Amino acid sequence: MGVSSAPGQKGVNWSNIAVGAIMNMVTTLGQPLEVLKTQMAANRSQTMWQACRSVWARGGVAGFYQGLIPWAWIEASTKGAVLLFTAAEVEGASLGAGINPGLAGLLGGMTGGIAQAYATMGFTTCMKTVEITRAKTAASGAKPQSTWAVFADIYRREGLAGINKGVNAVAVRQCTNWGSRMGFARLAEDVIRKVRGKGETEKLGAMDKILASSVGGALATWNQPIEVVRVEMQSMAKATENSKRPAKLTIPNTLKFIYQENGIKGLYRGVTPRIGLGIWQTICMVSFADYVRAWVAKK
Repeated sequence: MGVSSAPGQKGVNWSNIAVGAIMNMVTTLGQPLEVLKTQMAANRSQTMWQACRSVWARGGVAGFYQGLIPWAWIEASTKGAVLLFTAAEVEGASLGAGINPGLAGLLGGMTGGIAQAYATMGFTTCMKTVEITRAKTAASGAKPQSTWAVFADIYRREGLAGINKGVNAVAVRQCTNWGSRMGFARLAEDVIRKVRGKGETEKLGAMDKILASSVGGALATWNQPIEVVRVEMQSMAKATENSKRPAKLTIPNTLKFIYQENGIKGLYRGVTPRIGLGIWQTICMVSFADYVRAWVAKK
């Protein structure tokens, strides 16, 4: 059972919009991993323990939920709806054309990832990253601006381009993220099916699907350099810190800057918490979403 259309379904399955929004809201339970991942990507000299201490210093337990309200919730509900709807339609069409499940999952995930990046994620990831990386304002003794004040200030200075800063990096990340997650997850499901001697139409057990999604989520973190580039492009904390930092950031020059400053290790900062986050998100949006969609279809 995949993200493809239900047997006998004709036309567009609009219920996937609601299912995607709900299931992706569930993924926000992993916000502490998101905060930790962003902290390490933005402060590439920090170890995991130092990053944990820095986040804790920003407000204890609440520090690990920075950016959750409203940005992570807005992002999760909107991007989940776009992702699952688009991925399901593309994957269903691919399977109908005779493409194997792994490749169909890859195509569905890539298309869904690009769609969600440009449709909803540009400004929400930017604002979420701003929330997590603006600790230096407080450290200097000044009172940090409110979330909406930061949003208004960026919009006033840079307009929509400022709010959507780094959106191209987000699109590349989401394309490779969900293409890899769904592709590897479907491929793992196919392997598990063969190992267990199950036919293509036979359903896998819950633990088998969770295992397949875990494999997909973990392997998809190969693109961590793109995530580090995205954080650097959207980070507020480093806007005036480094004279070598390009004034106008693009994906290539940001990648070059990070490599020159921190080497290969710098491009993989935060990969450990991201593996945990990727596994959780893939389980929610692939395994759990499959079951929810099947339940909705029966109703």
